[in-house]
Amino acid sequence: MRKTIRINGNNEIGKTVEKSLDEYFRKLDGESPHGIYDMVINHVERAVIATVMERAGGNQTQAADMLGMNRNTLRTKLSKYGIR
Repeated sequence: MRKTIRINGNNEIGKTVEKSLDEYFRKLDGESPHGIYDMVINHVERAVIATVMERAGGNQTQAADMLGMNRNTLRTKLSKYGIR
């Protein structure tokens, strides 16, 4: 039996990602994992952007400021993820 090492302590977001990855590995059922980094980053980025857009009431300028990114960058990401 493998011992699981948790590195995220009290970081709830990190713990949630770890839990999701543990479940992902369990569901692989012997298949080889690949592209994990891009998969996680894309799913997390989409969730963050969608949530912040909702909090900003759809205001892209406000959302970009909350995210700490340029509004044009946000618009590109909104298009990439199909978020309106």
